[in-house]
Amino acid sequence: MSPAEDRQARLSARNGWLLSAPALVILTIAAIGPLLIVLVYSFLTPGDYGNVVWEFSWNGWKSVFVEEDIFEGTLSLADAHLTIFWRSLSLSILTTVLTFLVGFPTAWWIATKPPKARAFWLFLITLPFWTNILVRTFAINQIIRNEGVLNSLLIWAGVIDSPIQLTYTPTALLIGMVYVYLPLMVLPLFAAIDRFDMRLLEAGYDLYASRWQVLRRIILPIVKPGIIAGSILVLVPCLGAYVTPRILGGGKMMMLGNFIELQFGQGRNWPLGAALSIVLLVIVTAALLIYVRALSGEKRHG
Repeated sequence: MSPAEDRQARLSARNGWLLSAPALVILTIAAIGPLLIVLVYSFLTPGDYGNVVWEFSWNGWKSVFVEEDIFEGTLSLADAHLTIFWRSLSLSILTTVLTFLVGFPTAWWIATKPPKARAFWLFLITLPFWTNILVRTFAINQIIRNEGVLNSLLIWAGVIDSPIQLTYTPTALLIGMVYVYLPLMVLPLFAAIDRFDMRLLEAGYDLYASRWQVLRRIILPIVKPGIIAGSILVLVPCLGAYVTPRILGGGKMMMLGNFIELQFGQGRNWPLGAALSIVLLVIVTAALLIYVRALSGEKRHG
């Protein structure tokens, strides 16, 4: 490259950064600024009626994992906090697995349809996004409650004699989360399956592979990016879910998002809520790093 061309390239790069500088400043202030405020609050002392006292304290972070006996001053594991962490993580992972088990056959079925029918079914999959998540959660609550559609049909059919108690249970919460986040799994899977070369299936069967071998050694490795993308899109919002656990859990099935809201509201312990928010951010960041690492591995192997 000649000196003139090198100078022109550096000038073009500098102009690009200058043009994007306003947007970068806004993104920095809007994204990093609030996170820094939350991080600072996690190291302060809680006020008597909410807010914070500007005195440095580790109590916010200490309370995340341990609790102090008010009489003896001894420390022990914060069992309630760890239970909420485990419930949030386990339900999020289980929701991800169930959405994949339901979403993969759905995406495959849609991808193998003619183009016109495919557009119609994709429209139906995206239709729930037109409705607020609060309305969708109330709708599923009306189906599974004691006097809801599901129990009424089962009683009418003679399958059960009395309503099945589903509301305010982990099962209700799982049903609601699978229903709400299922489209986020189907769409990435469809995008990956739509690019799948169906001639590979014929090649596998010609080599006397069973259906299970074709699925395990041909289909799943090729659509793996879609599986990872769908899993991340479901797992991340599930970890911080608030509306669905609040309605279907009825306060009995508290998850991490509800617990954080409780600390900033009735709990009046903003440093603990801020520390919990940072912990949730770390978990989500770890999930995203796993996703990026998996995609980079796919690129390295073609």
